[in-house]
Amino acid sequence: MMKARRGWTVAVRDPSGGIQLKREPLKELPRHLRLPLVRGVVTLYHTLSIGIRALEYSASAAFPEEEQAGRGSIAFSIVLAVALAVVLFILVPLYAAKLLGMALPSVAESSLLFNLADGVVRVAVFLVYVVGIGFWSEMRRIFEYHGAEHKVIHAFEAGLGPSPGEAKSQSPLHPRCGTSFLMIVMVVSILVFSFIPKAWPFLGKFLARVVLIPLIAGVSYEVLKLSDRRKDNPLVRLLVLPGLMLQRLTTREPDEAQLEVAARALTEVLAMEEE
Repeated sequence: MMKARRGWTVAVRDPSGGIQLKREPLKELPRHLRLPLVRGVVTLYHTLSIGIRALEYSASAAFPEEEQAGRGSIAFSIVLAVALAVVLFILVPLYAAKLLGMALPSVAESSLLFNLADGVVRVAVFLVYVVGIGFWSEMRRIFEYHGAEHKVIHAFEAGLGPSPGEAKSQSPLHPRCGTSFLMIVMVVSILVFSFIPKAWPFLGKFLARVVLIPLIAGVSYEVLKLSDRRKDNPLVRLLVLPGLMLQRLTTREPDEAQLEVAARALTEVLAMEEE
């Protein structure tokens, strides 16, 4: 799937070996939705919305009709995924930090130490999760397509053209990747959650973390954009390194057929920009 300013496309390899394509235009956001912090939340919402539509299309193009999931099943899967994310990445780290605070009074008494412990557990849970799903053969194939997307984008940004041949030698890691965004989110969350009063009860701290998700997303988006604008700065390159290292878990080396699919998606979205 490729997204540009004026549209997005998704290319899918169908059972016959051909490439099916979906393309949709995008309207420009109103000025008040392009303000700093606000645009990050709006972009995240749009990305999730487009991602769901892209998944629906890819399922219909890649599988026979009798094997496809209905809209009800897809909606249930999304709700379940959101609930699982809240439990794994908010509730579990918070409860682990609470238990650590009971064992080490210094953690319970310091808001900074408490939220640092919470953040470290969150990163650990995320790493275990990504490594675990990496053993699933279907997910490994998705990671290969993820690497293919990055390679063709690198080739295009280097002025080589979005072709499989030009993209093959490029890196499967990219600083603007969603994986890097997630790493920034986890770091920013430690800082933002530090402002939650330590005297609040456990339920209050949990609900505050849920409510603060849009703010964290907005701040993280601005950090990602700033790191892209200052990517030649040695300090910025050092700061984005953890996100690139994390991408080694979420990308794999693609084959030429996968590069062809990614190149087709990018070619089409560039054509939409020209149109």
